[in-house]
Amino acid sequence: MKFEIYNIQSSLGNYVESIFYHKDYVPDHNIERVVPTGNIFILFELDNFQRNTFDNELKPNGVYTKAWVSGMHQKYLNISAHQHSEMLIVQLKSTGAYPIFKVAISELNETVKPAEIYFGESILKLRDEITKNSNTTNKFKKVENWLLKLLDENKSAPQDIIDVVTKLQNNPFSKHQELLKDYPKTQKHLISQFRKYAGLSPKSLHRIFRFNKLLEIINQKKEIIWTEIVYETGYADQSHFIKDFQEFCGFNPSKYIKNGYNETIPNFFPLDKRG
Repeated sequence: MKFEIYNIQSSLGNYVESIFYHKDYVPDHNIERVVPTGNIFILFELDNFQRNTFDNELKPNGVYTKAWVSGMHQKYLNISAHQHSEMLIVQLKSTGAYPIFKVAISELNETVKPAEIYFGESILKLRDEITKNSNTTNKFKKVENWLLKLLDENKSAPQDIIDVVTKLQNNPFSKHQELLKDYPKTQKHLISQFRKYAGLSPKSLHRIFRFNKLLEIINQKKEIIWTEIVYETGYADQSHFIKDFQEFCGFNPSKYIKNGYNETIPNFFPLDKRG
């Protein structure tokens, strides 16, 4: 499998977490579950495979081709995985999407939609260009230049909102209220700004950050002692811990370990693994 991450050196790096590309991915499953990360994604298929999302009975409930956008999600998504697939994916920062989409990010919440809804024919033309170009660096540059043309830095999130998001990313959930107390305006204003620039409320976003940190910690442990992990990740008690697992993963912590998900990449769980 070929996997490359683009080194963003332009101002786009203030808005985009990463741009990455893979080719000849050969999974041992057909459907995988993705947990929310607090990011918005712009996805390009470069292999002409039709992608699907699935309901909890693993029946298809969405069809996606060429280019699409996955908005802010608070629950997991079930998505198709394909043999020898080729994709290029743009992962936007938690407050990075508004200057590119120019609509309140809350409008994208819990959605996966064709990208031309937001960007018109230009994104389909871009997809055709990067499909035909065999050089990976050139693919990345074309996407970067397209994003830079769209980017309106005058619509960037205010620095105090970026500062709050940074605090939420780097501090435990147990300090949530303390992290918000220095915000200079009202809580109502803070939530309104978050919905505009990050889609979710501060509390919802912080819970997502906490859960992703939790998965990282579990995947690094050689021995799983749940009481220690609950304490280490700042959950009030084991019931809240289990509730988050159910909400973000769709199954409980014991099943997570039983299925060996702690030995794979966090955030992606094969649901129909062969063998």
